[in-house]
Amino acid sequence: MSREARRAEPARRRVLLKLSGEVFGGGSVGVDTAVVRQIAEQIAATVGQVETSVVVGGGNFFRGAELSQAGMDRSRADYMGMLGTVMNCLALQDFLEQCGVDTRVQSAIKMEQVAETYIPRRAIRHMEKDRVVIFGAGAGLPYFSTDTVAAQRALEVHATEVLMAKNGVDGVYTADPRKDPGAQRLASLTYDEALARDIRVMDQTAFALCRDNNVTMRVFGMEGAGNVTRAVLGEEIGTLVTP
Repeated sequence: MSREARRAEPARRRVLLKLSGEVFGGGSVGVDTAVVRQIAEQIAATVGQVETSVVVGGGNFFRGAELSQAGMDRSRADYMGMLGTVMNCLALQDFLEQCGVDTRVQSAIKMEQVAETYIPRRAIRHMEKDRVVIFGAGAGLPYFSTDTVAAQRALEVHATEVLMAKNGVDGVYTADPRKDPGAQRLASLTYDEALARDIRVMDQTAFALCRDNNVTMRVFGMEGAGNVTRAVLGEEIGTLVTP
């Protein structure tokens, strides 16, 4: 194995956890501090065992696509959404540090007073030192979803798995379980099977990035005590999507 390959391969399990903004706000404007505290406590329970990074959405504050539909310039609306993700990052950082976890927020948009500038190798070094790294401001560019950013960041920091935390559903189903009572949850499937069935696990660009670069993904539900901890530690919950 080459020196570059050894450097890229993490010594421990390294994951990227994707949290939607709706998780933080419960679908309303603002941050539900009780929910964010619970998420922080679950992540804190894994520190020292797993190297963890997090991408947080901003949908509880702003969604660029929705603001655009209401008449705003799409680029400006997307930048507003990026700033919303940073607010969520700072909330998660605060509760993680209350749990005694060293945490770094890295932003794709420069804002040195509240966050580090995103640098992949620095993020890797933080994780190797048992710091949780939270990535904010999306890709720093409009027209990119935070799902796509999660896949991109996972590739850049050499995460072994992307963990997609979902609200209201505990995995990938054969149909929408909220509409079809006969829908069955799948324990596993491949990216190609998901494409053939038109199962939209995440944003299609993100999906293609994971498939084309051999990154596995676990889709699991936020509901249930300790589900975030279980997913980060590698328990077989939800649905595993493989190349």
